[in-house]
Amino acid sequence: MRRTEDKSLVARRLAAALTLAVGAALAAATAAGGCGKKDARPAVRFLEGPDSGGGWKEILARFKAVHPEIDVELVEGPAATNTREDMYATALLSGDTTYDVVYMDVIWVPKFAAQGWLLPLDERLPPAEREKFLPGDMRGSTWEGRVYRVPMQSDAGMLYYRTDLLAEPPETFDALVESAGRLQQPPGLWGFVFQGRQYEGLVCGFLEILWGHGGDVLDAQGRVVLDSPEGVQALTWMAGLVKRIAPEGVATYQEEEARHVFQEGHAVFMRNWPYAWTLAQAVDSPVRGKVGICPMVHAQGRASAATLGGWGFGIAKKARHPDAAWTFLSFATQPEQMKLLHFKNGAIPARRELFKDPEIVAKSPHYPDLYRVLLAARPRPVHPAYARISDALQVHVSAALVGTETPEAAIRAAAERIREAVGR
Repeated sequence: MRRTEDKSLVARRLAAALTLAVGAALAAATAAGGCGKKDARPAVRFLEGPDSGGGWKEILARFKAVHPEIDVELVEGPAATNTREDMYATALLSGDTTYDVVYMDVIWVPKFAAQGWLLPLDERLPPAEREKFLPGDMRGSTWEGRVYRVPMQSDAGMLYYRTDLLAEPPETFDALVESAGRLQQPPGLWGFVFQGRQYEGLVCGFLEILWGHGGDVLDAQGRVVLDSPEGVQALTWMAGLVKRIAPEGVATYQEEEARHVFQEGHAVFMRNWPYAWTLAQAVDSPVRGKVGICPMVHAQGRASAATLGGWGFGIAKKARHPDAAWTFLSFATQPEQMKLLHFKNGAIPARRELFKDPEIVAKSPHYPDLYRVLLAARPRPVHPAYARISDALQVHVSAALVGTETPEAAIRAAAERIREAVGR
């Protein structure tokens, strides 16, 4: 645990240093370009990861052609999401105005909004406009009844299966175990692989199993309800997969380890994110043309749920040019720009209509199935203390997977830690 805390501290110090360096560089550039005079032209900046496909640069060029009076600058930061979160938090906490627009992971919204770092967008984004986005993405953009984020790209966990080994995917937990056990031939072919390492991906997978059993972490009033019979049932089922239909090494898997096992033809089922579908269809993929996707399975009488991921735009409370910031983010989140980012950077659009777009479906024929998954997507526990909630789940769900805690003890311990985090 101490090593984890040290790494987190180092990451925060690095993020703070990067934020100060970026802010100083931008301030110096502004001063040099303006000869010390305040520039009358509105300029807005936002921080994102590396623009690997060039989609953002093209969106900015399109915007400039339509709005030459507004300058928009993309600051390409580190690929690590948590480092960018710390960079934003450092700037926003100090009152620095480096970033007018905040490009947020869905799990940042409650923390940033509760700190008073964001402008509410309810009046700028009326209900009729919100309906055009995927429902889970809008729920994840809302904190205490107010909208603080406009979705740009979506993401959700789902179940992959081998279409050459079974005609129809399972719908329930029992059916998945039965099919996996019947078809597997370990060690060459395992039944199921997923993200079992102690990190955020483990939490995402566990939540889908928890929700599929009818359980939850917090109820509508914010009370901790994890230590319910459904919570114990969910973790008991998940821990029971190891060595039964999943390899023992699954407790060390992240997304890529699971994908490699599945894509090399060594698993019947896989829990993963949408990005894996395109890679599985590569020319040299052993499972090319043999992969289907569907919502994660659920208990009898319950419903499937997918853990929501994704990104969207907010406006900093102390933005220098909030109206210019809104002009840009409302342009960037239109269908044409989402479509461009899809083709250039592989981003999944957050607008409903694009899942029926002929050009997108022609390139990505799995999108109608992906739409079913995304309609069932749910945000992770929406709370400013989500980082501590996640840490408690990571520690104890992992302990149950490797057998150092029973599922019952792990659920009780996680629930107690979460109560301490959110306040009883």
